[in-house]
Amino acid sequence: MTTTIKVSNELRDRLKAQAAHTGRTLGAHLAALADLADREERLARLKRAIAETRPEALENYRAETRQWEATELSDAR
Repeated sequence: MTTTIKVSNELRDRLKAQAAHTGRTLGAHLAALADLADREERLARLKRAIAETRPEALENYRAETRQWEATELSDAR
C-alpha cells in the first residue's frame, strides 16, 4: 500500500537528490531517514539513562566489564 504526503517542492527535490546520490528510491531514502531518527532517539535515551545512573552502579558495571574482558582475553590464549 502506498500513500501521498504533502511537502514543498523544494523539500521534495532535496529528498529526491539525496536519494539519487545514494542510489536509493525516494521511499527507501525516507525509510533510511526514519531509521536514522529512531537510532538517534535510542542513543539519546541511552545517554540520558547513563547520566541518571548512580555512580556506584556505574562502577559496579565497569568492574564487571573488566572481569568479563579479562576472562575473555585469558580464554583466547
